[in-house]
Amino acid sequence: MPQHSPHELPEGDPFGADALPYGVFTTPGAPDHPRIGVRYGAYVLDAATATAERGSAYADLLDQPVLNPLMAAGRPVWQAVRAEIRGMLDDGTLPGGHAHPLDEVTLHLPFEVADYVDFYASEHHATNAGRIFRPNGQALPPNWKHLPIGYHGRAGTVVVSGTDVVRPQGQRKAPDEELPSFGPSRRLDIEAEVGFVVGTPAPARTPVPLDAFRDHVFGVCLVNDWSARDIQSWEYVPLGPFLGKSFATSVSAWITPLEAFDAARVAPPARDFPLLPYLDDSSAPEPGGIDIRLEVRINGEVVSRPPFSAMYWTAAQQLAHMTVNGASLRTGDFYASGTVSGPESDQLGCLLEITAGKGPFLADGDEVVITAWAPGRGGARIGLGEVAGRVLPAGGR
Repeated sequence: MPQHSPHELPEGDPFGADALPYGVFTTPGAPDHPRIGVRYGAYVLDAATATAERGSAYADLLDQPVLNPLMAAGRPVWQAVRAEIRGMLDDGTLPGGHAHPLDEVTLHLPFEVADYVDFYASEHHATNAGRIFRPNGQALPPNWKHLPIGYHGRAGTVVVSGTDVVRPQGQRKAPDEELPSFGPSRRLDIEAEVGFVVGTPAPARTPVPLDAFRDHVFGVCLVNDWSARDIQSWEYVPLGPFLGKSFATSVSAWITPLEAFDAARVAPPARDFPLLPYLDDSSAPEPGGIDIRLEVRINGEVVSRPPFSAMYWTAAQQLAHMTVNGASLRTGDFYASGTVSGPESDQLGCLLEITAGKGPFLADGDEVVITAWAPGRGGARIGLGEVAGRVLPAGGR
């Protein structure tokens, strides 16, 4: 395989100067010094060291074990840091001794998760899942097209890409069983999602309007919200997902700045009902959707290519709804879109849909990898860091 200088990206590399996602890494020579890096092609640029060498005002924000201090600094600082790093790339001063091959570093969970909320924003997924879980009822509940439905997840089990996932155990009851039993999930599933990481906080009783989305959301990542469908289907009436979801949620090691998706903004699907004012984006200054194209592989085989552009509810609407009751925002709050599914059979974001609920679901040893890209300027592609995980048997380590 040909080797490339960090100054010279292969043609079409989706991790060029328009992407520049942030992560946290360590090197073999400094395993106890996690710091912030920026992905550039197949390299990690040591942003902390490079900016310190230049006497940057932002060096201390980058020499941190998590992204939270940088995220808390606010949008003007995010823009300034990104511009400074791009400037280093333009004048060739950043790569040099500050570039580490990606396969020689260890990547860590890039931010400290505060709260975690998971939404249910794809009409196609919600309809398909509703038909499976409620075959004799309405696929969509009556509130679905009036508000973004979501639930609070477990922040403590959000893990970085590459972390093995142990098959969860719990209560499960098949329709033909009289009583529930306890044991390993027999219907372990994936959910291909897109996540949004909050940077700038908002105090309690201060709802975040649609037009303040860019001021609060630092960046975007890929998510696999692992789901134990048998545990979920038995427990989720009347409240909602609990143990069927809380055992693990995998996120990418790379957080791509929201600004990187400017060329990928698209209009969301047409709404069937007028929206209440705090959710009404019909006169928004920019489209609320984002054209992100996902690909899901299981053991190397492509099983789906879900389109994020098909999501009924946008990330800005989700943030507005999440705070409209007076809930505060904290730096490190993280919310996911819910399963991304499109209208076609090859665009379904989970095995529940792909197999119409019949299975097979994930087996021990299966490896799931979700990748994605978005259109950039001038025909370029903006890459999102992959999210990967392998299933270990129940009780495994």
